[in-house]
Amino acid sequence: MDEVDAPTGTEAYCAAPAAPVEPVAGPPYADCVECGRPTEYGAATPGRVLCPVCEWQDAQRSACSG
Repeated sequence: MDEVDAPTGTEAYCAAPAAPVEPVAGPPYADCVECGRPTEYGAATPGRVLCPVCEWQDAQRSACSG
């Protein structure tokens, strides 16, 4: 059922995803959890932080898993 067709007063099934974290301007950078190389994200970034190479490889793996 589309949002337009949903009865009034009902909530959406899933919450909207959080905004992506933007790269930081300078150090300290977080280390990649896969390979240990520095990432473009700050050390205080929550969650699983990946370097650009590991991020790209992870996107490739998840794109073909359907």
